[in-house]
Amino acid sequence: MLTAINYEEEVLSQAQLRRATVEFITIVNDLWYDKSIELVLFRNPLVDKRANEVLNLISYAKEFVSKPISIQDALEIAKAIKQIDLPSSKLDIGKLAYESHLNPKKSANKVEFVKHKLRGAKEYKDIQPKDVVLYGFGRIGRLLARELSSKMGKGSQLRLRAIVTRGKINKTVLEKRASLLSIDSVHGDFLGTVQVDAEHNALIINGTTVHMISANNPEDIDYTIYDINKALVIDNTGAFRDDVALERHLKAKGADKVLLTAPGKGVPNIVHGVNHKQYSPDKVNVFSAASCTTNAITPVLKVLEDNFGILKGHLETIHAYTNDQNLVDNMHSKYRRGRAAALNMVITETGAGQAVAKAIPALNGKLTSSAIRVPVPNGSLAILNLQLRTKVTKDRINAILKKYALEGDLVEQIKYSLDNELVSSDIVGTTAPSIFDSKATIVDEETIVIYVWYDNEYGYSHQVIRLAKHISKVRRYTYY
Repeated sequence: MLTAINYEEEVLSQAQLRRATVEFITIVNDLWYDKSIELVLFRNPLVDKRANEVLNLISYAKEFVSKPISIQDALEIAKAIKQIDLPSSKLDIGKLAYESHLNPKKSANKVEFVKHKLRGAKEYKDIQPKDVVLYGFGRIGRLLARELSSKMGKGSQLRLRAIVTRGKINKTVLEKRASLLSIDSVHGDFLGTVQVDAEHNALIINGTTVHMISANNPEDIDYTIYDINKALVIDNTGAFRDDVALERHLKAKGADKVLLTAPGKGVPNIVHGVNHKQYSPDKVNVFSAASCTTNAITPVLKVLEDNFGILKGHLETIHAYTNDQNLVDNMHSKYRRGRAAALNMVITETGAGQAVAKAIPALNGKLTSSAIRVPVPNGSLAILNLQLRTKVTKDRINAILKKYALEGDLVEQIKYSLDNELVSSDIVGTTAPSIFDSKATIVDEETIVIYVWYDNEYGYSHQVIRLAKHISKVRRYTYY
């Protein structure tokens, strides 16, 4: 016999749920804009999110940790955080809610529970903000500008001060740059304001001035005339790829450090979360953030190498087409890339298999790799066919990767997907560089096939920013 459904009770319950969500969103935004305290939910951003987005994240959290986490749990903990004196920080409210469910008695008093969990914040020192210059303003440059401006808060970390491009800068050029920053065919509208200040050759992004500088040579720029000092220059042009070329940036007045958003020669290639601690910004001035594919596969490969050992393997990346391919068939320095990108699957090369060894030396010479560019503008997939040193099961592989996605040094890098129907458009806008598709894992004793999705633009840009914070020594107190 079917149980009767009380529709009025459902409506009332839904209204209360929405009310609690709106209250939670208000606290999240107040903490961010008033105290520079950023709340995330298992590494998923919460600032400026809508109610339905937050509720979807709560549902993911509940399934991810197999605990009845609710919006009420998140709200109670957010209220407790608001009552505590904390430095600028980034706190995972999902982990706090999960831990409160592990020990309900000790977490009954939410304020005392949160104080105990965040007691390490007392020893955290204040950080000095870092000026940032974007050298180049293409796909990655504009995403970096969006994220840096959106996460400016009270300006206590990275401050976007200038953007360098080639060619004359006038009102028309500024308006076109502003339009490309405001509207994006893949990532949608920028949730902020962009205005043109033609008199000062600048863009006003979210109310702050970002100077537009024209230059053909990096060493010719004097950033100090814009009151920019000891700046981190993030080179996303692709024109300078080795240590000699990149060090030209350091000859500019006001420049202090350089970060390349591509694989570099003669400079440390960093996958943040894996090998960034091996290079001190006190000793190194030029860094590379490696490639989007390297950032996608390296965290997962590290987990597998550390837990099971990898004998050998092959990486195949199914990659979105990029700007170095032709829109229609035309001359190109490489045969296949000359064919129409949006109409063809295109076999090409990737150095990701060799690049992994720079972050994980134990894998040197063990991986081969190739790539296929496919007719999607963004969203890629790496398929790892590996032979391990020991027999495993699908459940064991998934359990290990879920553990690393929940706790440890790779929580920002690995997102554990529970979706039965995950496709490339679903992962666009994901901040993690590696999205492990748990439903697709294939295991045959020592041989495994792993599917790792990645937003080759957005996820990679967040890795660049994580590395930028390490280089600039502006990492906040975090609780993950």
